[in-house]
Amino acid sequence: MAIGAREFIDKLLVEKYSNTQVENHNEDALVSKVDADDMMYAMNTSASNFKTMLALNKRLTSVCYGIVSKSAKYTPTETLVNA
Repeated sequence: MAIGAREFIDKLLVEKYSNTQVENHNEDALVSKVDADDMMYAMNTSASNFKTMLALNKRLTSVCYGIVSKSAKYTPTETLVNA
């Protein structure tokens, strides 16, 4: 199995970028732009908001089920006769 470009366009791209430097590690690239404490605070706030939303959704669902069940009118489909 050969390694390298097989098609014409791939060969042209290999020729074009063969001398291009791709590693550009400098001091600024390795330093985080966001403070870790700020990121943790934002993630904690987001998780707290999501948990609150889930709890409210659960409570609202429960209330809606209660309203539907109280407003339902059950009518017997057949009368039972004592034999």
